[in-house]
Amino acid sequence: MKEEIIIAGFGGQGVLSMGKILAYSGLMEDKEVTWMPAYGPEQRGGTANVTVIVSDNKISSPILSQFDAAIILNQPSLEKFESKVKPGGILIYDGYGINNPPTRKDIKVYRIDAMDAANEMNNAKAFNMIVLGGLLKLRPVVKLESVIKGLKKTLPERHHHLIPMNEEAIKKGMELIREA
Repeated sequence: MKEEIIIAGFGGQGVLSMGKILAYSGLMEDKEVTWMPAYGPEQRGGTANVTVIVSDNKISSPILSQFDAAIILNQPSLEKFESKVKPGGILIYDGYGINNPPTRKDIKVYRIDAMDAANEMNNAKAFNMIVLGGLLKLRPVVKLESVIKGLKKTLPERHHHLIPMNEEAIKKGMELIREA
C-alpha cells in the first residue's frame, strides 16, 4: 500500500496539522511516511498545502507531480491541484470554500460539508478533523486508533482534553462524505 496525498487550502484551516497528524498516525503503524509542507510567508489567510505519503515500503522521494488523493479546501487550490490527481484517484472538497466545483470525469469527486458540521458542533477548530474523517472513510490508510495516538503526539499536553472532541469530529466526517 502506498498513498500519495495533497491537502491544500488557506493558512489557518488546519491544512498542515491535518497532514502532520496523518503522518504521525502512519508512524504509529510502523509505516514509511513523508510530510512536506509548503506555504507562503503570510501563513494564516495565505495558501498552504502539504504533501503526505504513507507507504508499507520505502519512499524514494517526497516530491510528487501527481497524487492518489487530494483534499481541496479553497478555489485557488482547486485550480492548482485538480489536474494533478492521478486518473482513478479521488478529490475531496469542502463545499464552503469552492465556488466552481471540480469537473474531471476520470477521478472520483467527493464533497464534505465540514465547515457546516464544525459550526453545528460549535467548534470551528474541528473543521480539519471532519475533513480527515472523510478521507479515512474513503482511503483507510491508517486506523482511527492510530490517529488518536497521533493527536496525542502532535497536540501539546494542555490540549489533550480536546482529543475526544477530535475523535467525534473524525467520526462525523466519516458519516458526511458524499460522492458529488
